[in-house]
Amino acid sequence: QRAPCSQDLLAAFVSSLAGLYSGATIRNYVAGIRAWHIVHRMPWKVNDIEQNRLFASADKSTPESSKRPPRQPFTPAYISAIKDQLDLSLPFDVAVFACLTTTFYCCARLGEFTVPAKYAFKPDIHVKRSNVRKEHDRHGNQVTVLFLPRTKTAVDGEDVFFARQEGPTDPEAALQHHLSINDGPPDSALFAYKSSNGTLTSLSRSDFLHRITRAAADAELDPLQGHGIRIGATLEYLLRGLSFETVKQLGRWKSEAFAAYLRKHARILAAFMQAVPVLHTAIEKLFSESS
Repeated sequence: QRAPCSQDLLAAFVSSLAGLYSGATIRNYVAGIRAWHIVHRMPWKVNDIEQNRLFASADKSTPESSKRPPRQPFTPAYISAIKDQLDLSLPFDVAVFACLTTTFYCCARLGEFTVPAKYAFKPDIHVKRSNVRKEHDRHGNQVTVLFLPRTKTAVDGEDVFFARQEGPTDPEAALQHHLSINDGPPDSALFAYKSSNGTLTSLSRSDFLHRITRAAADAELDPLQGHGIRIGATLEYLLRGLSFETVKQLGRWKSEAFAAYLRKHARILAAFMQAVPVLHTAIEKLFSESS
């Protein structure tokens, strides 16, 4: 009776897990069962409406121990405070800061610029120094483009990019300083740094986060999670007035998580909720001048 899975059997399975695991975990378990059916060409006879109701009940029964606090965003001010705690004469700290600013202003995932372990770098899937180029638009505005050979959503790779910024968190200056201190061949990891014996070591995600956490503690700041870099970049660009759709494309957001982050930050929507929104006033002024 286990395959194909019946509606009653799945309901019993989900009910037995509800209250013990989070709704998201239970969804993942059911997705695994469905994937097994697809791989083995077994029919999936589960009613989607009833399944979603089971998931909704499981969400409400999620134990407190399975709930994670909201991930707080990085900000330029936070990054600047981190910088003050780094020694930018040391190859490792230089690589960490360049990786932080690049990831932030590219609105990228941390795992796209770090490697799982120091010696796990693979040139065919991880970003290299040869993957960096400059581009200009018709007005002469320059951006730094970084090609990611493989990402979670693009197995054939995709481009991310940043522009020069004013102030201490400028990613262009940080990247150039890193490449001058940690010079290496074009096919080496972008954020590889020189170890004590002079060899290049790829920057791992764990080493990056450990250094950032230590710097935050030295600055008397609360430690933030790696995912907060991408969230913080999304919020920063929105607060600068970029449209929701533009920022969604910049950050390559493909899920409803993008909207969920917006709902938690009233500052983003504040400008659009005023009695006379700034954008509306600017458009009226433009039309009056043109007429």
